[in-house]
Amino acid sequence: QVQLVESGGGLVQAGGSLRLSCAASGRTFSSYAMGWFRQAPGREREFVAASSWRGSVTHYADFVKGRFTISRDNAKNTVYLQMNSLKPEDTAVYYCAAVTSGYYSGTYPPDYWGQGTQVTVSS
Repeated sequence: QVQLVESGGGLVQAGGSLRLSCAASGRTFSSYAMGWFRQAPGREREFVAASSWRGSVTHYADFVKGRFTISRDNAKNTVYLQMNSLKPEDTAVYYCAAVTSGYYSGTYPPDYWGQGTQVTVSS
């Protein structure tokens, strides 16, 4: 069992930056692929980014490429999402996710979810 706790959300102006963190419990974190999803009001949850177990392979949704960066620190059991050049349409609840496979590209539901953290981008 893996527990995921997100932090770092908040209110930011358009063009600004935020860094989300996801702290994971469990000794198997370093073997899991990790991902970020988001869900805006009235919309389905969508894939944002994913990292392989060592962080060597990453995948991004087209709408965040060049703006967001996923990274991880296996020594700290933490995965990050650096979000730059934020837009109002990035406003959503952001969810951390874990996949027992070592590689993941967001094409199927993950095995574990965090509770989510709100990101609001004002225009």
